[in-house]
Amino acid sequence: MITYGDFEKVEMRVGRIVAADPFPEARKPAYKLTIDFGSHVGLKRSSAQLTDRYKPEDLIGRLVVAVINFPPRQIGPFMSDVLTLGLPDSDGAVILLAPDSEVPLGGKVF
Repeated sequence: MITYGDFEKVEMRVGRIVAADPFPEARKPAYKLTIDFGSHVGLKRSSAQLTDRYKPEDLIGRLVVAVINFPPRQIGPFMSDVLTLGLPDSDGAVILLAPDSEVPLGGKVF
């Protein structure tokens, strides 16, 4: 079990997807996302396995929640800066975790 202090160390923030590109080099089908977390955090990149439920053009402009304080992770030729969060549906396809209303970019989940 983790403590509340452990949870507070995980920095989850809201961002808006500004680019979503195919990632054919990934082992599992994925997109390369560019996410704007506002002026305090800036633009970050993420690899996300969203191809079962989303088309690249449908991702642009969507709000998402991501962990922004993990170390960058090399995924093939791509460096992922943040972990975009999602949940599996009944078929195992990833559904993005997102606020249901507009909120300021960079807002912290608590």
